[in-house]
Amino acid sequence: MPVGTHADYQLGGVRSVPSSVGIVVRDRRAEPAGRYDVCYVNAFQTQPDERRSWRGRRHLVLRHEGRPVRDEAWGEWLLDLRTPAKRRALARIVGRWVDRCAADGFEAVEYDNLDSFTRSRGLLTRRQALAYARLLVAEAHEAGLAAGQKNLAGLDGTRLGFDFAVAEECARYRECGAYAAAYGRRVVAVEYRRRDFRRACRHWGARLPVVLRDRAVSPTGVRRLC
Repeated sequence: MPVGTHADYQLGGVRSVPSSVGIVVRDRRAEPAGRYDVCYVNAFQTQPDERRSWRGRRHLVLRHEGRPVRDEAWGEWLLDLRTPAKRRALARIVGRWVDRCAADGFEAVEYDNLDSFTRSRGLLTRRQALAYARLLVAEAHEAGLAAGQKNLAGLDGTRLGFDFAVAEECARYRECGAYAAAYGRRVVAVEYRRRDFRRACRHWGARLPVVLRDRAVSPTGVRRLC
């Protein structure tokens, strides 16, 4: 990942990219922007609009009393990481998405929701999440892509093979330093509140790319750079 450049976060739809931006994160179903392009993959939870496809893989969705366990904030189902066989099966599915990212021209992949186990009602463990993460990193590297850690500040993901991090609201939760300790300048910081963005720019803007976005990361929404 390049350093000393701005970054943009475009998960909710594509938009034009300012000339000062050298890193762009877009959804895996979008076209890369032609900069250093990071492919967003929700690897630990399901996208809300993909539930139909996951119904055909019910055994890979985490369930409690017969119902999918949900991340209530986003309406996403958690994936079942509890056995090596399930982790391998999930990694194969995600690996196909990653191969498509590489074929489309992305240089890296961001794996979202590494911390899903914290929302699992105690059904998933940190150990299981990290074991799965190792498989995902291997999938990325095999496809020729850098692998990005998303969430779980305080984890040195470089020990799992991650190459960079995307840190949401790290200024708000005082976590930017934890990511920078592991990855140096290879951290993209995304904030959603103006006061947190100002704090991030003040303390980290000289070292890290910081972008302010609206929570929907919509193509016409808020975008400010330090």
